[in-house]
Amino acid sequence: MVQRNTWQRERVREALSDAQGFVSAQALHARLRDENTGIGLATVYRALAGLAAGGGADSLQSPEGENLYRACASSGHHHHLICRNCGLAVEIEASEVEQWAKRTAAAHGFSEAEHIVDIFGLCSSCAAARAAERGDDKI
Repeated sequence: MVQRNTWQRERVREALSDAQGFVSAQALHARLRDENTGIGLATVYRALAGLAAGGGADSLQSPEGENLYRACASSGHHHHLICRNCGLAVEIEASEVEQWAKRTAAAHGFSEAEHIVDIFGLCSSCAAARAAERGDDKI
């Protein structure tokens, strides 16, 4: 299904591009509401889903189960390291994961397997800040 490119969808795309790191649909909607755009939450959800399906946005599920989005920085299949404190996301090469996924699928008789791998942790800045708060010498 092809979605029309309305001014609302374009405004959601712009807001997503302006966001730092991954953002929830609710947070993006709150920002658009604060700007008095009149764009509803359902429209934000539809626009984000369309962007993710079309490759214009990365989508992942947070450890809490919430879908998060960011403007896609690269095309094609990729993986992320994501700071669970500040939201910093780094796209990573994961050829070992790709090989493992294919082997595992084949070993169980599956073909055309797809996967999603995102690694959550603390970036070096957040780890250092947390260590400083606790008075740790080591990170």
